[in-house]
Amino acid sequence: MYYVPYSYPYPYSNPYYYNVPTYNVYRHPIYGGYQNELDYANQYGYWQSFNTARNIDIKDYGKEPFVVNIDDATQQNNTFRTALWTGEHLQVTLMSINVGEDIGLENHPNTDQFLRVEAGEGIVQMGDTQDNLTFQAQVSDDFAIMIPAGKWHNVTNTGNTPLKLYSIYAPAEHPFGTVHRTKAEAMAAEGNHD
Repeated sequence: MYYVPYSYPYPYSNPYYYNVPTYNVYRHPIYGGYQNELDYANQYGYWQSFNTARNIDIKDYGKEPFVVNIDDATQQNNTFRTALWTGEHLQVTLMSINVGEDIGLENHPNTDQFLRVEAGEGIVQMGDTQDNLTFQAQVSDDFAIMIPAGKWHNVTNTGNTPLKLYSIYAPAEHPFGTVHRTKAEAMAAEGNHD
């Protein structure tokens, strides 16, 4: 039960008004003479459903202020790699790894990398040389992977659905506007894949 300070009769004369804390509220009510509050709110953009995916135009929004629901954008992406935001010192890319495929063994000598899995299952491997990957871990939804600069690494999809993840590079690793529709296209465009 809530502690209700200053309840009836002070300071309000209405016995049904209480100033109680509100938890888990996603929108404030809109009061007025509108027949359908939801239609009014949607018409003027005051309310947005939290249960539906919000599709965005997947492209590089770099060097401009940008806010996105990264989970929705990652799961919406169907390309092997697409740059979502490329800045001076940071880059965010979206990836979709098909069943049985992998990112490809790679090494970024001067770039730290962060990966977050939004959907699917996989295995991550890392090591000091490409012939000696001594670190291995299973990953799935909501797992984060931190890859230090200079570590050889690979992520393989071991599940039955595409592995959806996003990657943050610091500094940027790929050119502004990078889109690799398939792994083969990515390998042809870059020389750091095994």
